[in-house]
Amino acid sequence: MKIVTSRADLKAARDQAEGRVGVVMTMGALHEGHATLLREARKNADFLVATIFVNPLQFGPNEDFQRYPRTLEADLGICRAEGVDLVFAPTPEVMYPEGEPSVRIDPGPLGTELEGAVRPGHFAGVLTVVSKLLHLTGAGVAFFGEKDYQQLTLIKAMVKALDLDVEIVGVPTVREPDGLAMSSRNRYLSADERTLALALNRALRAGAQAAHSGADVLAAAHRELGLVQADYLELRAPDLGPAPESGEARLLVAARVGTTRLIDNTHVYLGSDR
Repeated sequence: MKIVTSRADLKAARDQAEGRVGVVMTMGALHEGHATLLREARKNADFLVATIFVNPLQFGPNEDFQRYPRTLEADLGICRAEGVDLVFAPTPEVMYPEGEPSVRIDPGPLGTELEGAVRPGHFAGVLTVVSKLLHLTGAGVAFFGEKDYQQLTLIKAMVKALDLDVEIVGVPTVREPDGLAMSSRNRYLSADERTLALALNRALRAGAQAAHSGADVLAAAHRELGLVQADYLELRAPDLGPAPESGEARLLVAARVGTTRLIDNTHVYLGSDR
């Protein structure tokens, strides 16, 4: 496995790659969810690139950029174990050599909803770095987790709108044995907070099981949240447009547990014909 930190070294390593190039983009602090992404990518790419970069553009002024966990050596060990060919671990100065960019990718109206309503500018930062990394790595296929479902949806929309020659693959959320969605931020939770955080998954499961109508879904999910105050709990179409009256849908939740903000989502089928 080769590890590079500069654009020149990335290009030199990429120029030697043969076959289909796959990429998994991460902010480090890797866990089993990331390992699952890498495994899926390894099966579908001839040359696998992992990026490790804590992107300052997607953090708001009062968010956790400075304390976001940085565990590079452990991350490299996971990449090695999962058969990664090349790791690109740039600094902000490498990614943004002229400083904070004045030109960013506008995510459109969806970028101001759900996560975007709570975190203004977040998705412009996400799409900007994703587009740069797709260009720099020259990937033909990129893998993203469904836990960040709105992010995945917007990346797919960006690729389609800008005619980017890359396939975007969503990989199902990986969960702890008790159902908590794996996240690098879970390490912030105290023991009591972690127990409280399980309400998010309980709410999603209750909503999915009550999926005769949208009202039933939301009522069942709200009951399970209990003491957890959600930033949002919404039912949407699979493309995150308005929820349909029947058929495929997505139930999404975000909440703050202690000082830690968690998100999760699940597939829902509305109607009696399953």
